[in-house]
Amino acid sequence: MELLVNNLLRKIQSSPETPLLWVLREELDLTGTKYGCGQGVCGACTVHLDGAAVPSCLISVEQAEGVAVTTIEGLAGHRAFGTVEAAWLEADVSQCGYCQPGFLMTLTALLAENARPSEDEIVKGLRGICRCGTYPAMRRAIRKLVTP
Repeated sequence: MELLVNNLLRKIQSSPETPLLWVLREELDLTGTKYGCGQGVCGACTVHLDGAAVPSCLISVEQAEGVAVTTIEGLAGHRAFGTVEAAWLEADVSQCGYCQPGFLMTLTALLAENARPSEDEIVKGLRGICRCGTYPAMRRAIRKLVTP
């Protein structure tokens, strides 16, 4: 099988039912996508499939075939991501940093869909689990991005 990952066509050796998360981390060495809960709840493994934020632990390689997969590594260098990353750093969001790639993937997908999300949409967009409790800092960073 072949997957389009970060704009590169990659040959995949894993079986079709293998979760995309493990192919990204183990086979393609894209370790910015993290394992968290394995149930699609925590958000640590979030990637974009054709621009939509999805938990890669619940998507098989077979399901990802034929769509564009973007990981946190694939966002590097994009202007929109640089703006989000700068706001994240300015708000001092990250503590341990483990879950942050997933939150950044979710946020960039949210902002691509809606450049001015409401507070409710921001809260919904921050689904996932941050054990450090940096949600207030995340909301500050996002408000700075979306406030005209």
